[in-house]
Amino acid sequence: MGLGFCQPESIDSAEMSTVTPPTRFWTFTVLGGACLLVYLFATAPTELAAEGPNQKSISTKEALTMLAWENDVTRTLFTKEIVGKGKTQGLKFHEDWADQDVIAGPLPALFLRGVALEISTSTVPLNLFLGSDFPIESSNRFNDLQMKEFKAMREDLLPRHFIDPATGEHVSMFPDFASAGPCVSCHNEHERSSKTDWALGDLMGATTWSYPSDSVTTDEFLAMLSEYRKGVEVVWGQYLGELDALQDEQRPTIGNTWPSEGLYIPSHEALRDSIDKMSNSALFTQMLNTATF
Repeated sequence: MGLGFCQPESIDSAEMSTVTPPTRFWTFTVLGGACLLVYLFATAPTELAAEGPNQKSISTKEALTMLAWENDVTRTLFTKEIVGKGKTQGLKFHEDWADQDVIAGPLPALFLRGVALEISTSTVPLNLFLGSDFPIESSNRFNDLQMKEFKAMREDLLPRHFIDPATGEHVSMFPDFASAGPCVSCHNEHERSSKTDWALGDLMGATTWSYPSDSVTTDEFLAMLSEYRKGVEVVWGQYLGELDALQDEQRPTIGNTWPSEGLYIPSHEALRDSIDKMSNSALFTQMLNTATF
């Protein structure tokens, strides 16, 4: 997490403009993906309409980098503006949020786990995993190959791209930085945490994406992006459903207003709009609207 792109007005601009390791990483990493999207958009009216072998394709590495960009934006927004600001309004977030007797929202890592689960049930052969070398849950521990790559990541803070010899899948691991206070405090204070001295800017883990081929058509990329966004919508809907069980005086109003303004929670449409603005996804939207497959 930790981009310095456009954000809702409630996020402190001075805080977000600070050049941190995650900001530097995404500034340089995303430039290539953004240029690629501009190219695709510029050529969309004629070349994206082509079918079969003439259709545009992009490397899986580039496709996963763009997905990781959107994921980073989404998680940063959720962590800072929903969990962080929501707690100040009395909203609860808990690791057992899915239990019937617990009325709370998901913690940031569990929000991502829910999205990853939704992706895994789709027909798109895309996988997403959030791992760490100091996980609270054992299910978030890296396997041997991931751990090897992550140790190298700790040296240079750069993403790793490799082929998993066991599956043949193309894998991209992206740094997951502690860019928001709620992430740091939660991990430092958790009773099962094996590390309690996390600080803002620390490399806490990595998001790992995998796909079976070395390149994707623009059609396939849009399907990957669509499944990620569907996953966010499903998990967000589950969270809003949790709010229905609150007493009237504790239930936030769902609409276009955010917790920074009071006891409010954005609707999925308001959340989607903010994510689009933060990720500069006008390019994505334009490509979706103009491409013919």
